[in-house]
Amino acid sequence: MTETLTEAPGLAIDDATADRLFRTARTVTTFADAEVTDEQLAAVYDLVKWGPTMMNTSPLRLLVVRDPEARQRLVERVPENNQERVAKAPVTVVLAYDTDFHERLDVLVPHMPGARDMFAGDAAARAEAARTSGEIQAGYFIVGLRAAGLAAGPMHGNYDEIDAEFLAGTGWKSFLVINVSVAEGADTTRPRAPRLSFEDAARIV
Repeated sequence: MTETLTEAPGLAIDDATADRLFRTARTVTTFADAEVTDEQLAAVYDLVKWGPTMMNTSPLRLLVVRDPEARQRLVERVPENNQERVAKAPVTVVLAYDTDFHERLDVLVPHMPGARDMFAGDAAARAEAARTSGEIQAGYFIVGLRAAGLAAGPMHGNYDEIDAEFLAGTGWKSFLVINVSVAEGADTTRPRAPRLSFEDAARIV
């Protein structure tokens, strides 16, 4: 007999899904010694790539760092208080936005001939558009990791150093470092910090 799931009040998903994606999911700093495969990360990307971006520009790019030597180079390019976390995580994904996203627009927006040329001569406009949509996609990516049963530990990096070491010549600009695996440890069970209510966070006009 198939179990009937009850939708969460006001939502079109059930409570268990809402919990997994938001209510009980945690930003974590310690992880289980569990493998995160390229296939899992690809499945996450293949899900979240459907989220909206400006003109379907889809500028998010992923630098997956798992090789020990590459990991050490990344450790040296994050703030000191984050270095141990990066060193111990099974895999770290550096999120970047591609300032040369316009080179893919013939594929991404075939219904808009000439879309590439709109951006080709304006590097500043490309950078602004890429960062805005890339940051939106970063939120999707974190939720996608949770949908895959994984935990995300987003953190700051020394982005100019990361770009020079890993992304030189690509047009990619890093903006977020995320440790990824299965959550484990005291920081995954401590009480949740409060959040603002809708009344505190919204203004209706």
